[in-house]
Amino acid sequence: MKIAFAASEVYPFAKTGGLADVAGALPKDIAKLGNEVKVFMPKYNFVDEDKYDIKYCWDIGEIPVRVNGTIRFMHLHQAKLPNSNVEINFIDCPHYFFRGQVYTNDPDEDERFILFSKGVIEVLQRLKWAPDIIHCNDWQTGLLPLFVKDNYKWDRMFEHTAFLFTIHNIGYQGIFSSKSIFAAEIREDLFYPGGPAELNGDVNFMKIGILFSEIINTVSPTYAKEILTPEYGAGLESILQARKSDLYGILNGVDYKTWDPANDKLIPFRYTPDYLSGKIHNKKYLLEHFQIDFDESIPLIGIVSRLVSQKGFDIVGDVISRLMNLEAQWMVLGSGDSKFEEMFNAIAHNNSDKAAVYIGYNNEISHLVEAASDIFLMPSLYEPCGLNQIYSLKYGTVPVVRKTGGLNDTVQDWHEVKSAGGEETGTGFTFEDYSGHALYTTLVRAIDTFHNKPVWKKIQKNGMSRVYSWQNAAESYLDLYQKAALKL
Repeated sequence: MKIAFAASEVYPFAKTGGLADVAGALPKDIAKLGNEVKVFMPKYNFVDEDKYDIKYCWDIGEIPVRVNGTIRFMHLHQAKLPNSNVEINFIDCPHYFFRGQVYTNDPDEDERFILFSKGVIEVLQRLKWAPDIIHCNDWQTGLLPLFVKDNYKWDRMFEHTAFLFTIHNIGYQGIFSSKSIFAAEIREDLFYPGGPAELNGDVNFMKIGILFSEIINTVSPTYAKEILTPEYGAGLESILQARKSDLYGILNGVDYKTWDPANDKLIPFRYTPDYLSGKIHNKKYLLEHFQIDFDESIPLIGIVSRLVSQKGFDIVGDVISRLMNLEAQWMVLGSGDSKFEEMFNAIAHNNSDKAAVYIGYNNEISHLVEAASDIFLMPSLYEPCGLNQIYSLKYGTVPVVRKTGGLNDTVQDWHEVKSAGGEETGTGFTFEDYSGHALYTTLVRAIDTFHNKPVWKKIQKNGMSRVYSWQNAAESYLDLYQKAALKL
């Protein structure tokens, strides 16, 4: 099959979250299954042309695209996804994408991704490459199916093109005022109360993507069920209920070439399930780096996260003093809401003997936290898939997570599995109630188990044996592509 994969961010060129990891890895594994894949993303001004050998396409030249009544000129640049032959196409329009960041709060944020979506179509036309599937990702590409089926319906090149729309996080929907109808040149008769382009009086890019795509999916089986409910659907649950038969959940994979303690080049001591002493050396290295006394008998709890409410830091804050009284050490890496940054900075200041905090993002430290920690904490309010808990499993770092979304699909509670009469197959510790009390008692349970070394080693090895590869995910996506094609 021919697959065009469109995303607003692709690792390693631009990344703010998990979408970039998906867009940088999944197309390569889909191509390995015998498909022709072309990836599309905006060309932001911070994308390093020299490092990734990005070339200007002189044979195509300037492409005029009308947005909000104004002709904007865009250009095409091309490269390969690293370690692959998969072509990546950069939509280059400095007016919209030279802003120093992937997403903005600028008043023309809608126009930026209107141009991107139209740009993908214009490039496909000039390449004379008719995809069987256009794989759209999140609200930034939500208009693509509508544009192809309406604005560009005249071009019969796309008459056999089907759409898969992937929801990575339904909390971000691309909600703009009714003016976006004119900016995007969407037919006015699609915008009315309850209409395909309208939600609560606004234009909703994600709703459009859901309604005009043949198949919809999200990034874990549990999250696919959760977003059908008012609690998790963020106002789109009734729209998704209407498309329930076309909604699927596919768990994200991880890149084990990058995330594997046996060959991780970013950690000082490598290790395997049969040689876990390397993990202890990493713990000693990290603690000494942050001037905390090393004690093998005291568990190190790691956090690598955006510091926002979605990630569960409200309930962490509810019990933070009780958490600091536990016999445990803490290493926090992340940035986000100022109230959570200030909370953790205060904790590190007042508990410098047991807690270290790095506000910001550092890729090397993120690998080291995974490798050094005994326990990894992810108490998310909701988590479409999550990747750090999967990294943690591979690194023998036992996850403590809330049972939601992909966390529920990837972490099995040690005591829950045993009490149900199953074998000793648990890989972590989980809780359901979104409360500080549930978080605290579960963490206590994990710390108590940490001191039972034979059991703890069993849990570690269980997790390290789990495989969540992109190859498995790619095969599932190929199945959805075929389902989408059959719906035409």
